[in-house]
Amino acid sequence: MIVRRPVAGALALVVIGVGVAIGGAFSALSNSSASRGTSSPTLLASPTGGTPLSSGGPSPSPLAGTSPSANPGPSPSPGPTLVAAPLDGLLVSPAAAARHPIACMIDDLSAARPQSAFNDASVVWQAPAEGGIPRYMMVFQERVPKAVGPVRSARYYYIAWAAEWRAVYCHAGGSPQALETLRAKGNGQLVFNADQFFNDPYFWRTSSRFPPHNLYTDGPHLEALARRVGGTAPPGKAVWRFAPDAPLAERPNGGRIDVAYLANRITYRYDRATNTYRRYVSGGVRQVDAGTGKAVAPRNVVIMRMQFGSLNDGHPQKHRLEAKVVGSGIAWIATNGHTIRGTGRKRSLTAPTVFYDAAGRPVTLTAGQTFVQVMKTTDFVSIKDGRVPPTPPTTQHGSIPE
Repeated sequence: MIVRRPVAGALALVVIGVGVAIGGAFSALSNSSASRGTSSPTLLASPTGGTPLSSGGPSPSPLAGTSPSANPGPSPSPGPTLVAAPLDGLLVSPAAAARHPIACMIDDLSAARPQSAFNDASVVWQAPAEGGIPRYMMVFQERVPKAVGPVRSARYYYIAWAAEWRAVYCHAGGSPQALETLRAKGNGQLVFNADQFFNDPYFWRTSSRFPPHNLYTDGPHLEALARRVGGTAPPGKAVWRFAPDAPLAERPNGGRIDVAYLANRITYRYDRATNTYRRYVSGGVRQVDAGTGKAVAPRNVVIMRMQFGSLNDGHPQKHRLEAKVVGSGIAWIATNGHTIRGTGRKRSLTAPTVFYDAAGRPVTLTAGQTFVQVMKTTDFVSIKDGRVPPTPPTTQHGSIPE
């Protein structure tokens, strides 16, 4: 079980509504302030609900009063060993689960779409980078992407999120604030700095797009770069709790999430059959991973509203931002087609961002990919859950009457 002390700070997250735009100023919130809000009629699985996908722990003790057989016979051949990947809870090989996380900054202007490697990331963060223009950070762990890009520059608050796993941090330059941080603490103190400017052989420019939206790499090159910068240790224990998909009967029909940045409006449409949130970008275009050709559809969506301000770095024409990432505030978490109001907490730059339900218990996500949408306090957000269909009537013998 994950236990974190709440701290006063700067996270603040969205209020859910039925097609309603949400505004309001940022504020640091305590547990008591979170409890004053309205709660969703359907809660996520608590740590006691479902079966968390985790490995480890003591083996069961032998039953009392039993003794081993004198002739136990031949032992069965051991089957394949699978363990839960620490970032997304999916069952993978021990070797895959031991890979060091790699976080990579990804462009999100229209000229950069469709981007590559979404479906290989365990976690994807999206937040404003230039004014209200967003940028992604994909965090890879157990999967090795065939193509990654377009790669873009670093920002300080993305470093703070990558530091939660002391990830290898892949980027192409960055803001003065970010670069200064990486020079001081980019040797494993926060992250392992993997700047393209100093590691050019691991990146390349494509001829099919215009710069700066054409810088790419791939999984094998990123793994080689991770070895070069020293990011090879296995990740720590899982921070988030995961459980299998909810039964079909408990999943709703429909449901929609809308968030709007200055240069991209994101829509998630919940799909009951696959238990995923199908993702659409500006213009209602269904988002596709150019590296795999498959649609982007995470199993979990977390929306956080956070205070951003202008970064006083001597280059006002760049419209760069800074954000208050350490603190506690309201969070909305969507999984299995249901959304709850809870609390998100990050107590230091290297501490994980963790989520709790209204009762203060760690939230259980569905095993699989998570998208984290970080929004300015003035950005548009609207969330509407679907409805669980009624259970068909049954006869006394449990069959559906004709």
